[in-house]
Amino acid sequence: MSKKTIAIGCDHGGFDYKNAIVKTLETLGYEVSDKGTYSKDSVDYPDFIHPVADDVANAKVACGIIMCGSGNGAAMTANKHKGIRAALCWTKELAELGRLHNNANILSIPVRFVTEETALEMVKAFLATDFEGGRHANRVEKIENV
Repeated sequence: MSKKTIAIGCDHGGFDYKNAIVKTLETLGYEVSDKGTYSKDSVDYPDFIHPVADDVANAKVACGIIMCGSGNGAAMTANKHKGIRAALCWTKELAELGRLHNNANILSIPVRFVTEETALEMVKAFLATDFEGGRHANRVEKIENV
């Protein structure tokens, strides 16, 4: 990815994983735009996912990472934004395929269903994988129904 800034956001369930991911991203040389949440206090995930999706959709960052308990609500929220392709992943291979075949620009992590180690592996794989294009490009162009 050309830009070196990653937006990240989560609800209270993803707070600990977010902090670990931020540290890993910074170690890898990325800048992080942390959209919150900033504690384990109960919050509504859309309040922290929409800002990530906005930054990705407006090309302010290279991509986004979002988290909630199941990852579903976060992915659904992000995917309401034009130009966003949030991939809900629970393995490193799915994170790679989300980028490789679907040109995903946001990784959604289900923190209740993956270990922190798996989450970090997915983040690294997501960032290291480029879109394959080719036969997948036409399919990706058909995703948005606007």
